[in-house]
Amino acid sequence: MVPDTTLVKVDPVTNTLVREGIPFITNPFDDHAVEEALSLRDRYGGHVTVISMGPLPAVPVIRRAMARGADAGILVSDRLFGGSDTLATSRILAAAVKRLSEEQAVDLVVCGKQTIDGDTGQVGPGMATRLGYAQVSLVERVLEVAPGEGVIRARVKLDDQYEVVEARMPALITVVREINRPRYPAVAGRLRAEEEQIPVWNNEVLKLAPGSIGLKGSPTWVRRIFAPERRVAERVEGLGERRRDAVARIVEKLEAWKIIGPSTEG
Repeated sequence: MVPDTTLVKVDPVTNTLVREGIPFITNPFDDHAVEEALSLRDRYGGHVTVISMGPLPAVPVIRRAMARGADAGILVSDRLFGGSDTLATSRILAAAVKRLSEEQAVDLVVCGKQTIDGDTGQVGPGMATRLGYAQVSLVERVLEVAPGEGVIRARVKLDDQYEVVEARMPALITVVREINRPRYPAVAGRLRAEEEQIPVWNNEVLKLAPGSIGLKGSPTWVRRIFAPERRVAERVEGLGERRRDAVARIVEKLEAWKIIGPSTEG
């Protein structure tokens, strides 16, 4: 669950996010992760469990995933988890996956590549490290899952090319938006999701050392949050001259606004 970043505001006095009246949504990259898990289940069979870490208001995010077809959902929530950075968060979610694996086999963990509020892209890889799973990041297409061979083959999106990667399962992948188009929930799915009981796993279930989670287990803190100063629009007059002179005036203004460095040409 993440705040709708198009509506986020920052308190200029406290330098904290103003949460009152801000709607929360499913992280868009995780929407694609859920869809990919559902598509793989449709192709190969299996069971999809959605896990979300957050406060109790995060339950609707899980229900939305179940309305689209997820088989089960789990909320990981405890006051001790509050203030966790990416390291502590990955530790908590990895513990939840381990706990789930005690009840049923976990072959594949699918995550969005990043959240739209933190934008770090660190939680998925951190989970894979703590789980000891093979990791494939920035997956643009899952080419094949071969349970008999115990491998997954995926196409990874790089800056200007693609790479085909084969990894042994259990594995964790993070996906980009181009991988699919999330399906809409059917009415029957919505009704089923509303009736389902969502179990809440706290630290009594996960049994993590209090010093390894939350603020105590987070080596990084946000020192300050602030909105960038908005520039007042300024019109550059006198551009009806020769093209060379007009360009020179524009460059002069850009240098004055410190958008570009001083020109080295005469």
